[in-house]
Amino acid sequence: MPSHLNFITGNANKLREVKFVLDPAGIEVRSQSIDIEEVQGTIEEVTKSKCKKAAETVNGPVLVEDTALCYKALGDLPGPYIKWFMAAVGHDGLNNLLAAYEDKSAEAVCTFGYCEGWDAVFEYNGKTFAEMEKAEKSAISHRGIALKKLQEWFNEENTTLN
Repeated sequence: MPSHLNFITGNANKLREVKFVLDPAGIEVRSQSIDIEEVQGTIEEVTKSKCKKAAETVNGPVLVEDTALCYKALGDLPGPYIKWFMAAVGHDGLNNLLAAYEDKSAEAVCTFGYCEGWDAVFEYNGKTFAEMEKAEKSAISHRGIALKKLQEWFNEENTTLN
């Protein structure tokens, strides 16, 4: 079990609720608000993609949450796109979408995704990236190698950034 999680949200109410549940388990919840482009897909696909992108951005461990509102009459729409539906048409517009239907039932679905991030996954010579000092990791990681090449190119071109 991790000692802390980076909960990716800008929503103070979600953060409060997650902390309320996880604090007693001894898990420190840290909040980070980052902009993640969401894919179009099922609830699960949206959450998996969001989680992977967040873990890549903050280098894990991350917890993401996605909420969907599924109206039966609308074939489970708006689903994971509820945030955009609300922004576009508001509460009244959402209710008006159901006006022609007898069945106004809906299901709210909450999906959490967890990922430890890259550093806990990749291992080199018996050590994960997370266990390495920054210099050691930088010497062998894909990013470190790419940045070293960029640095060499800047030096060869005698390029400065002004």
